[in-house]
Amino acid sequence: MNQHRLLPRAAFLVAALLASGCAHQAVTQDAPPPVAVVAPAPADPTVDTPAAQAIASEATASATADSPPADGMDDASTQSAEVVADAEPASLQPTEAERDFAAIYGTPEPQVYDPIADPNLPEPAALPPSYDPWEKYNRRIHRFNDVVDRRVAKPLATAYVKVVPRPVRLGVGNFFNNLGQPVSAVNALLQGKPKQAGQSIGRFLLNATLGIGGLFDPATSAKLPNRSEDFGQTLGVWGWKKSRYVELPLFGPRTVRDALGMAGDAPLSPIRPIEEDKVRVFLQGLQLVNVRTQLLSVDRMREGAADDYALVRDAWLQRRNYQISGDSADGDDEAPLPEYLQNNEDNPTVPIDAIPVIPGSP
Repeated sequence: MNQHRLLPRAAFLVAALLASGCAHQAVTQDAPPPVAVVAPAPADPTVDTPAAQAIASEATASATADSPPADGMDDASTQSAEVVADAEPASLQPTEAERDFAAIYGTPEPQVYDPIADPNLPEPAALPPSYDPWEKYNRRIHRFNDVVDRRVAKPLATAYVKVVPRPVRLGVGNFFNNLGQPVSAVNALLQGKPKQAGQSIGRFLLNATLGIGGLFDPATSAKLPNRSEDFGQTLGVWGWKKSRYVELPLFGPRTVRDALGMAGDAPLSPIRPIEEDKVRVFLQGLQLVNVRTQLLSVDRMREGAADDYALVRDAWLQRRNYQISGDSADGDDEAPLPEYLQNNEDNPTVPIDAIPVIPGSP
């Protein structure tokens, strides 16, 4: 009974397949369809047998394999088109309007951001130019001082650090710093700073007594500030603001104003009046080594400098000008200078009494 029902349905399916094949050949000859992957046609819902569904699938696959490619396109061109489509998405391809714009005005160059030429950035900070009309002469003296420093001063300072314990070195530094307090007191008075002058005298007396001749520093524990003043700063406070830079043999960076200030501080030197040559020369030599030891911390900064002379000159002038303008601006303790500018131990200079001279000479 079931076989009689299946025969009419199978005959109907074969007739439908033959009719669809003929129609497909006619369409292919008239206008070949574009290249595309044809999905298998769904099975006829009226066919409910597995055999009929298999025959329909084979017919659909055969029709897909026999369909020729589009006119003017072979397999290689088809693959190239697919690769280009994969490499460049449609969203990145130029539009018709963009192509017209490029044909008229040309293709604009890509804009590259330059952080240096950004007009929105603020103006770079510019340091005031150094007043150095004697630069040619100063550079020759700088080379001489550099040779003396590398061959004599620095090796002595390095050996001093290795041999002498740090507490002893601190005591030596306190001793020479305390000897400079009377000079600071006199110049503070000349600059119209009686309070600072009194603090300098108090430091000298307290360290000389309780500090055992200045080897210790009880004045700092007593909150007496350590400020160094000299006659060069006094001349700057009096109005000699701008002075040409000069580098002196052995003494190093100065200005003309500060060179004259050294002559003004010389009569107040506590070491030069010593008549015993051995004691005086020993103290002066020890003071020189102490000054060079304090400068060891800045040697690493100078090693990578392209122009060592310009680095030393600009750093010294900036610090010196800040000392003078800062001291004259604050007056009292309301706006004191930064600690690294108040204390000479961070960037000391060779004092006038550190160079051995004949006793009694100016």
